[in-house]
Amino acid sequence: MNKPILIVMAAGLSSRYGGLKQTAPVDDAGHILIDYSLYDARRAGFERVIFIVAEALEKDFREAIGDRIAKRMDVRYAHQKLEMLPDGFHVPDGRVKPWGTAHAVLCAKDMTDANFAVINADDFYGDSAFRSIYDFISLEADDRHHAMAGYFIGNTLSGHGHVARGVCKTEGGALLEITERTHVEARAGGAAYTEDGVTFTFLPDDTVVSMNLLGFGSSIMDEIDAQFPVFLAENLLKNPQKCEYYLPLVLNRLLKEGKVEVTVLPTHNKWYGVTYADDMPVVRNALAKMRAAGVYPDAMN
Repeated sequence: MNKPILIVMAAGLSSRYGGLKQTAPVDDAGHILIDYSLYDARRAGFERVIFIVAEALEKDFREAIGDRIAKRMDVRYAHQKLEMLPDGFHVPDGRVKPWGTAHAVLCAKDMTDANFAVINADDFYGDSAFRSIYDFISLEADDRHHAMAGYFIGNTLSGHGHVARGVCKTEGGALLEITERTHVEARAGGAAYTEDGVTFTFLPDDTVVSMNLLGFGSSIMDEIDAQFPVFLAENLLKNPQKCEYYLPLVLNRLLKEGKVEVTVLPTHNKWYGVTYADDMPVVRNALAKMRAAGVYPDAMN
């Protein structure tokens, strides 16, 4: 059996941050946020990584990340392209928005010959989350059994604006459903989300959310592939410019159909990310403290 693969979703620019945030230094040594994730991933056991990038940005990613990471990991690149659609579908006129996280992962299908984990390029997940996911997909993942790192929402918020979060319904350590909430704001004792910008629903601190650290048996690629034309048929007419094919949509359908089980691997790690420019000082300060405490070495290359 081939060793697990790490898939890194890094295809997009951040409109809210105003630049290619994945290559912004987060410490005085010049490391970027993905350096910390890849360091944790290597410690957990991952040896292969596939970066999902926009074709036009591959050169930047090679220079900022790939060429040096390739000295320690087997690095591949897959391109997320708008025109990568099932037969019978075409890109709507004027559409520039990528098709979403499930489509991004699908772009690596031909390179994926083993169980795999998925992460965002611009998130800090913490070492224990990577260990839990790696152990699961090495020992337990198969056609039916998958996993998700479960973060507590109070550990995942920005103090500088709203965020999107996959809010989870769980039972006995199993995932029942993920609902994508696109406008979640910090509140005392937790968070609150809104669908209309007026009415807010409170979520306590210990609400479990997905941060797209997921572990899959390799066959999930076939399910993502099979569901994509169904998604497009249902959504293109309603929202041709902005509909997105999210990984939670795939999992929710499979869970509803009883085809899979998703184990929630709880982590008390605090998530860090740069959703807004004002998040950067917070991230830099947190990582500086971890380095001072010996959690990360001065040189991670």
